[in-house]
This record gives sequence, structure tokens and C-alpha cells, in this order.
Amino acid sequence: MELHMHSHRWEHRSPDWTVAAVSGFAAGAVLMVLELLWSTIIMGANPWETSHMVAAITMGQDALQSTDFNLMIVAVALGTHYVLGIVFSLILAAIIVPFRFDSSLGMVLLTGAVFGLVLYLFNFYGMVQFFSWFAEIRGLATLTAHVIFGLVVAAMYWKLEQVER
Repeated sequence: MELHMHSHRWEHRSPDWTVAAVSGFAAGAVLMVLELLWSTIIMGANPWETSHMVAAITMGQDALQSTDFNLMIVAVALGTHYVLGIVFSLILAAIIVPFRFDSSLGMVLLTGAVFGLVLYLFNFYGMVQFFSWFAEIRGLATLTAHVIFGLVVAAMYWKLEQVER
């Protein structure tokens, strides 16, 4: 897996925004499934707790009053999660394309993994200043899920971008 490090200078290229959005939507779904499986199967926790946390970004802290299933909470959490996944995917595409990190699968995966790590740090150590309830789910599982998110976005973007060419 050759990384082609010498060829990664900024070049005026625009990402395929549709491909980036589709990649973010799909990777957001993967991340939600991982979180659901991890919380219920591995941790034995309430599967709706994370939905309440995500919904509280949009709805306010009142969404945290319960962790029971609530269709409105789940719908808002899904919408919020997908929008954030797409936004973060658009940002990643804006990094990948002009620096030609899409020149090989290895390079795009490395970029995606680093992006997932940075995204985790941004969300759980930066944005936690505004959404303090996320501090309680910091940890290896959440970090791993965010790195996987970055990998899935990057790999899907790379593959779908090739199809579009």
C-alpha cells in the first residue's frame, strides 16, 4: 500500500459534494449501529440513552430527563446525527480532494482515521463545553467509533468518486 506522500500538495480541485453527502449519510448510519450494538450488547446499557443525548443538541437539556423510548426523541436524534454526519463528511471531502489524499486507498484511509480522531477530540473535549452530557461517554469505544466513521466516510468517498469519474 503505497502512500504517495510526495504528491500531496494543494491543488485547486473541488470535491464531489453529492458523493461526500452520501458517504456521510452512510457512515452516520454505521456509527449509529455501532453505538447501539456497543451500548446494548457489550455495555448492557439502555439503547435509547445515546438518542436522548444526541436529541438534546437540538431540543435542549429537557431531552435528557428520561432515557425511555420516545419516537420524537429518536426522530430528532436520527435527523441530528445524519445532518452532523453529512456536514463532517463534507469537511473531510474538502480536506481530501485539494490535497490529493484520494490518490490511493491507503492514503484516504489514513486521512479518514486521523479525521475521526480529530473529530472525537473536537466533539468530546471541545464541544463538551456546550453539551456537557457527552463527557460521560468519552472513552475508547466512542473514540473507536469515530475513527471507524472517518474510515467509512473516506473509503466510501474514494470508491464512489472513482465511479463518478
